[in-house]
Amino acid sequence: MKIAILETGHPPKRLAGRFPSYGRMTADLVGGGHDYRLIDVQAEGLPEDPAAFDGYMITGSPAGVYDPDPWIADLLGFLRGLDPRQKLVGICFGHQALAQAFGGHVEKSDRGWGLGLHSYTVAERLPFMDEAERIAVPVSHQDQVVSLPPAARVIAGSAFTPYGALAYSDRAALSFQCHPEFAPDYARALTDGHPAAEQDPDFVRLALISLEAPHDSQRVGGWIRRFLAED
Repeated sequence: MKIAILETGHPPKRLAGRFPSYGRMTADLVGGGHDYRLIDVQAEGLPEDPAAFDGYMITGSPAGVYDPDPWIADLLGFLRGLDPRQKLVGICFGHQALAQAFGGHVEKSDRGWGLGLHSYTVAERLPFMDEAERIAVPVSHQDQVVSLPPAARVIAGSAFTPYGALAYSDRAALSFQCHPEFAPDYARALTDGHPAAEQDPDFVRLALISLEAPHDSQRVGGWIRRFLAED
C-alpha cells in the first residue's frame, strides 16, 4: 500500500535529535511492505491529490483538535473529504482528529493527564485483532474523545479513557488514544521531566515506574498491520 503518514507534531525540543520523528516511529511500528511518505502537515501542507494514497496515518501532536490553528481545520476538512474506502489510522491526536472530523467531540478531560502505561479492556474483538482481553500501552494525553461519532464503536477502553480505541462502520478507519509507536526508552524520556511534575511529582514518578512493566505495543502494531491488509 501507498501510505501517507501525516505528521502533526514532533518530539519536544528537550528531546530533539535523540529520537526518530513521530512519523518514523509510526512507520517502524507498522513495519515493512508499504510505501510510506512522511508529510509534515504544518510545514508542507496536505496532499493536493487525496487519491494519491491508499491510506493515511495521523500521528500524535501537542496541539488540540479544537485549537484555532488553520492547519487543524484544514486537516479535519481533508479527512472528511477522503473516500471511505481509503484506510485511516489515528494515534492520540490522530485518534481525536478522526473523532472530531466525523461527528464526535474532543475536549480537555477533567480527569487530568494520562501518563505512563495504561491498560485498556477489549470491548469488541474485530477480525484483525487477536485473543487479548486487555492491552497495556504507553499514554501521554490530556485531551479525550468525550462524544462518539455516530458511526464509531468502542473496541477498547478504560475507566480513565472510555473511548480508548475506536473502529468505524461507515469507513475503513481505526484509531487509538494510546501510543503503541512509543518505544520504552522514548516513553520514559517523554515522561521524565514532564510539566505535570511541577504540580505533582509523585504522579510522574509513578508513571515512570509503570513504564517498567511489560507492554503490548507490538501486539497493537500487529492489529494495525492486519487492519491495513484487510480488503
